[in-house]
Amino acid sequence: MEKNEIIRWLREYDGKPVKIMEVCGTHTSALYKTGLRQILSPKIQLLSGPGCPVCVTPTAYIDKLVEISFRSGHRVLAFGDMLAVPGTEMSLAEARDRGASVDFFYNPEDALKKAEEEKETIFVLAAVGFETTAPIWATVVKEADERHISNLKLLTALKTMPETLGELCTAGNIDGFLCPGHVAVITGAERYRALSETYGKPMVIGGFTADLLLSAVARLVLAVNKGQGGFWNDYGSVVTEEGNVKAWERVGAFFEKGDALWRGLGIVKNSGFYLKEKYNLYDAGSRGLVEDHIPAGCRCGNILLGKNMPKDCPHFGRTCTPSHPVGACMVSSEGACCITLREEGVEEL
Repeated sequence: MEKNEIIRWLREYDGKPVKIMEVCGTHTSALYKTGLRQILSPKIQLLSGPGCPVCVTPTAYIDKLVEISFRSGHRVLAFGDMLAVPGTEMSLAEARDRGASVDFFYNPEDALKKAEEEKETIFVLAAVGFETTAPIWATVVKEADERHISNLKLLTALKTMPETLGELCTAGNIDGFLCPGHVAVITGAERYRALSETYGKPMVIGGFTADLLLSAVARLVLAVNKGQGGFWNDYGSVVTEEGNVKAWERVGAFFEKGDALWRGLGIVKNSGFYLKEKYNLYDAGSRGLVEDHIPAGCRCGNILLGKNMPKDCPHFGRTCTPSHPVGACMVSSEGACCITLREEGVEEL
């Protein structure tokens, strides 16, 4: 079909109801900005998934960082978004206001230099992310090891996407998946192809332009309507079958897989990266987070699972706003609640 025909078909679609999860927060934002979300038939529902690293970081991880930040001789370094994520009692920003040693950094080299210059201080980096950032953190450890910077450590919350998509496939409430394009650049298409074949779910690795998003959504709706699975790599210009082999090898040299705690999903087997025993000197106690605290009424967990929309949350746009977030989905610019509030113009009360 021609582009205009596809748009008309999606607007007038009257087949079986379709629930598509766009896993990546960048896709969520792009679907708004391109106007595609707004033209879809009411029978086509787009749901945001657990593809925002800040959003899936459990409260227990923030609590650990806060505890470290109050230790004598320690300083926690985090990227800007992480400072505002609520913990059980306080965020890192609030901890800093109460006298804890917390700072933000722009790139890992800044952290390495700080640690070299202040050898009496133990610097703990909030190492959060997916497969896209894991190679960066591996490089940090490599540099620290080669430069003998023993006062720099990582508290990791590094997660892998395929295992979690497997959990979502078995949950049964999602019909098809728009897979994360940036992550797939590192992992390659094969991992998602295997998931699609294992669970019989249609999956598309999509780009971020209007045309690529239109193609991806149309493929998924058509497949679901026909009751078929299938896999397509619509982002083939940058996503290869095998991915970024060198980056993946770097990750494998420093990290190993293990169970990880996700906000909303609990423990997902083999979905986390942890430093290998050889590099334990650079670990700040990342393993063993097993319990999470969710504020009363907060729907972040269900939103990440595609069971609720942001506006289903009683806090949304009222007691939970970007300036005063209750849950992590409102903190990050890639969070579903933050994006929905920004794009749909709900006033902060």
